[in-house]
Amino acid sequence: MEYLTLMFRTLLIYFIVFLIMRLMGKREIGKLSVFDLVISVMIAEIAVFVIEDTHRPLLNGILPMVFLLVIQIVIAVISLKSRKLRIWFDGEPVVLVERGKLNREAMRKQRYNLDDLMLQFRENKTNIADVEFAILETTGKLSIIQKDRHEHRNPGASGEHGGQGQGEGHDSYFPKPFPRNYRFETLPVPLIMDGEIQKTNLEQLGKDRFWLNNQLRQRGVTDVKQVFLLTIDHRGKIFLDARRGRNPHK
Repeated sequence: MEYLTLMFRTLLIYFIVFLIMRLMGKREIGKLSVFDLVISVMIAEIAVFVIEDTHRPLLNGILPMVFLLVIQIVIAVISLKSRKLRIWFDGEPVVLVERGKLNREAMRKQRYNLDDLMLQFRENKTNIADVEFAILETTGKLSIIQKDRHEHRNPGASGEHGGQGQGEGHDSYFPKPFPRNYRFETLPVPLIMDGEIQKTNLEQLGKDRFWLNNQLRQRGVTDVKQVFLLTIDHRGKIFLDARRGRNPHK
């Protein structure tokens, strides 16, 4: 009899939670804000307590879940008319890459490190050197706006690089492709992160410190510690973001 009671409570709570989540809206399923996540976790915890404690009246669990549903719906309706309230509960999108340059101050405020950023770019199969804007949404998703593919494919043509390379051609900024036995496809590979050389990646590419230092010198960087992030993609295209307010070079 006790097992039948447990099964009945489990089935009933399942349908109640399912109904509540549906009433909260499809937005809750695919992309949770912090507020939505808190509500969902609380409902899940209440449901577990009611199922585990068979001596607890079902109403003691159902009423709090319904109350949380009402709170969520009321705040959602009010938020439709008040952007300030939406910002207060959900926060605002944050620009992490602006016009091809990493916004390190925004990353610091969001406690968003380079590993988090590289993960998002790998998931989007996007090279950071091709990004005009990258916006961290309130759900944690990174929205990426790529640069115009026809713009400035030769960095040596811009005034910023004028005089560098001493007559070197286009290939000085676009090294030879990766070895065939090491495939990154379109994913950028970090060679320097937070001023530290990623030795494993450098070795797997068949490159050494001399080659890396040469790439840095071509872009006006004399010390690895000056580099916040340096990546290279399967085409040999390099993205460099230096510290101390320097502009990124590609």
